[in-house]
Amino acid sequence: MRRRTLIVPALIATALLLAACSSDSSDSAAAAGPPKLLVATTVSPITSIASSIGGDRVTIEGIVPEGTNSHTFEPVPQVAELLSKADIVFINGLKLEDPTAEMARENMKEGAELIEVGTKTLPESEYIYDFSFPKSEGKPNPHLWTDPLFAIKYAAVIRDELAKRDPANADYYQANYQDFEQQATALADALRADQKTVPAGNLKLLTYHDAYAYFAKDFGWEVIGAVQPKNFSDPTPAEVAALIEQVKRQKVPTIFGSEVFPSTVLEEIGRATGARYEESLRDDDLPGAPGEADHSWMGLMRYDYMTMIKGLGGTTKHLEAVSTVPKTPDTATYPQ
Repeated sequence: MRRRTLIVPALIATALLLAACSSDSSDSAAAAGPPKLLVATTVSPITSIASSIGGDRVTIEGIVPEGTNSHTFEPVPQVAELLSKADIVFINGLKLEDPTAEMARENMKEGAELIEVGTKTLPESEYIYDFSFPKSEGKPNPHLWTDPLFAIKYAAVIRDELAKRDPANADYYQANYQDFEQQATALADALRADQKTVPAGNLKLLTYHDAYAYFAKDFGWEVIGAVQPKNFSDPTPAEVAALIEQVKRQKVPTIFGSEVFPSTVLEEIGRATGARYEESLRDDDLPGAPGEADHSWMGLMRYDYMTMIKGLGGTTKHLEAVSTVPKTPDTATYPQ
């Protein structure tokens, strides 16, 4: 009998311990909730906007390395693995990332979605075709994100898609969207205020790459040309001569190149016309390093707007006062 009284309490204690461990494990799993959505994105501005909306409730991994020509980017085989695991793949669309879109369709898991954010945002009737993106090629200008009005629409598409997949966090995504909308609207208002300081007739852009067509339409600027033609080679001597004549005729004070893609042609045009060559604009390469405040869509566009306005003779008091610090910490992974 004595041995039985010793064993029974031991068995009871063991059972209680196992029950407690089971309960702790169950409670921990419940607290952890379902796994985060895995979101794959292409160009860095979209990665940044998606991070502003998704915050710490999603895992966001970029695909296109910064400083890469997004028009000619060919995804490496390792990207297929990410695409096979992602719940959502956000691309710009408008024919910008066709090889990545094709790889996604071939590798996405059942139930995953490929979302063309730009294509969902812009009606086909409003596509812009121009010297870099002729209609005969069937590829419209895809650079909507350089316009804050379209960036807000991108954020709304991303919010809606995340909320549809993860309704438990819909209020969180909505709150983050409202923060982003407020910051982007402040940026647009500051831009409108500062561009008024540019001398009359100077809101003209000659750039390395035609990334500002939609921005120019919405904010009253004129894109007079782009050095990079549709096949991304250097323009012909006749095209360069025409640009030189246009810059002289329109008295353009500054022509804008790309920090990522230096242009000897623009330097030549600058020397021939007396216009200053500003080589630091960025289309989709975010300033600074990941984790820094300016390494964001806000930081990118504020830098570009300030650079353009100063180059054309204006001042940037209002833009300088706009904060680029994201209200939602950027937790995205940016490929290098």
